[in-house]
Amino acid sequence: MATAQLAHAPDQSRVLSEAVARVAGCWRLTNEQLGAVLGLSPATASRLRSGGFQLDRSSKAFELGQYLVRLFRSVDALMGSDDEASVSWLKTANPDLQGRPIDLIRTLRGLSEVADYVDDYRAQI
Repeated sequence: MATAQLAHAPDQSRVLSEAVARVAGCWRLTNEQLGAVLGLSPATASRLRSGGFQLDRSSKAFELGQYLVRLFRSVDALMGSDDEASVSWLKTANPDLQGRPIDLIRTLRGLSEVADYVDDYRAQI
């Protein structure tokens, strides 16, 4: 059983890495912004976007990438798959969050709080 799980690890790394790169593209994140969210250097974020680097399943960056994709999916659902609306929401000061989501997601705590906020909002609808 453990061997089968290990065999899927490269696929999980590839899939999440590609998903994170797509989120960065949709939200027009710079390599510096993406790197800050994932705890990577801008150069490594650039390699991730170009397919030259994959998130390691055992790394903190992988976990943060999962949070980023979760946040993307939640915001995308709220905004009706309108990337322009999502980017606008990210860049607009949010009084409930006491800041702009794009700035807050640069820390683990902020990423978690923004993701929880969006999920809580979705639950009310």
